[in-house]
Amino acid sequence: MSKLKIFITFSVLSTIFFSPISAEEYTREDIKLFAKNYVAQNLPASQGSKRVITPADIDPRIHINPCAVPLQANIPENYSTRNVNVKIYCESSTPWNIFLPVRVTEEVPVLVSTIKIAKGTVLDEGNIAIEWRPIHQTRGEVIRDPKMAYGARSKRSLTSGSVISKRMFCIVCKGESVVISAITDNLTIKTKGTALSNGVRGQQIRVRNNQSGRVVTAEVKAINQVVINL
Repeated sequence: MSKLKIFITFSVLSTIFFSPISAEEYTREDIKLFAKNYVAQNLPASQGSKRVITPADIDPRIHINPCAVPLQANIPENYSTRNVNVKIYCESSTPWNIFLPVRVTEEVPVLVSTIKIAKGTVLDEGNIAIEWRPIHQTRGEVIRDPKMAYGARSKRSLTSGSVISKRMFCIVCKGESVVISAITDNLTIKTKGTALSNGVRGQQIRVRNNQSGRVVTAEVKAINQVVINL
């Protein structure tokens, strides 16, 4: 083999075996996106909810060196529900790491008022809707189907954007006239009555039979309708 061929062969082999591996450069936005995706994959949301993941900004004074191997990350075992301090690190020949605070907010769909609502107002598609809200801002039993409240009356004044729970409205309201249906296997008897307390669908309330004056316990079935199963 000629000296020229030997030189060319050695040069090719040197390039293959001795050239440094190209390192990947990462911007601050790349690091934030990497942290966001890592948290999303490793802290899944509860059923029926979603998570809003917001990484903090990285101090512009921090210099981020290129990394010749894929980035890695981990989450400490002890972390709060809404705050995670993610460690992002590079294990190349010049290793580095960054601890990036990430805010995690779990949201659930809830019923809210879309306008200001006065006490006694009938709830419908014009003043209530379903929106996603942070779970820590909800109180009481949340409602995820607006139809459950359609036709009900607000028991209090509500500002626009208020989260509405079952205790804030009544399908049957105290003092209102109701239809009492007494149901047996073969017969249904209806009579008029007066609600003695507020109630929502499925709730047991006290009502007075207007004809007999007798007070009975009945289940709220629909707007101004209660049922007694005999």
